[in-house]
Amino acid sequence: MLKPVIPVFYAADDNYMPYLAVALTSLKENKTEDYEYRIHVLYAGELSEKAQKVKSMEEDNFHIYFEDVESKMRAIQDCTYCRDYYTSAIFYRLMIPEMFPDYDKVLYMDCDTVALADVAKLYTIDIGNNFIGAAADQAVAAVPAFRAYTKYALNIAPHRYFNSGVIVMNLKKLREIGFYGKFCEVLRSYEFIIAPDQDVLNLLCKDRVYYYGGEWNQMPIGGKGNPKLIHYNLTMKPWHYTDVLYQEYFWRFAEKTEFLADIKKALASFTPEMAKRDEESSKKLIALAQQEAENPRNYIRSQKMKAASRESNRYGLVESFS
Repeated sequence: MLKPVIPVFYAADDNYMPYLAVALTSLKENKTEDYEYRIHVLYAGELSEKAQKVKSMEEDNFHIYFEDVESKMRAIQDCTYCRDYYTSAIFYRLMIPEMFPDYDKVLYMDCDTVALADVAKLYTIDIGNNFIGAAADQAVAAVPAFRAYTKYALNIAPHRYFNSGVIVMNLKKLREIGFYGKFCEVLRSYEFIIAPDQDVLNLLCKDRVYYYGGEWNQMPIGGKGNPKLIHYNLTMKPWHYTDVLYQEYFWRFAEKTEFLADIKKALASFTPEMAKRDEESSKKLIALAQQEAENPRNYIRSQKMKAASRESNRYGLVESFS
């Protein structure tokens, strides 16, 4: 008898293969025999030796597929941009609705995660006709400047702004609204300098989000409750620092991978200068968020000005916003 399929997606470049291996090890340890787990890794180009190692982690009901998105990314390279520690891999998830028409629903997760429970339980949550199932972003809730940014630059209440690192995607609904085209259109309309992929996802999915509990996207902040999935978001990486909350879970799974030596090397070679850059980057991001919150021409205010201008032109009025 065929088992129900749990389609899980990751986006990774070669530098993140060791951490993807940790994430996959955590999935394998918590999976059950009730499902077939299909792991799709969105990847650019031919498989490297590291990627081949990850591929070798397959077993009976746990299959790994590397999906080449290189040509798709070239098609939208004019509207994708990155800053600091982001890479172009943050945009790979845009391709999922159109590239995988056989799926109506998938689970997407960042590579800097470890599962402490069976992710099938997250995937099978009924999100109804919503576009996305997600958890409110704990990092945003913890920083006043980020709260101001979501409210005044995106017109999204801080407690409704979701983190896109762990999401259930309703591909059927996203295809119906032409998600891929709309995403590119919004990216071209404004340069989102804080979290481009996540900000646009929040804008497009606003009021069509099912919010599940934060235990499925617990960041190393505050140590609340009993996490089911840890997300080492932003600079909170246990392969860089030795004082990260929940780091013991990461190392528990890292020790079972072929990449343990590489991961330990990354930790040992992370210098005070690198830590200083992380600190400066975090401060810069917070300052940028506050700047955008106060910017009279930020995204949401620009949209309102354009709407007002169109309305004025409709009635033959002349109004300048320059």
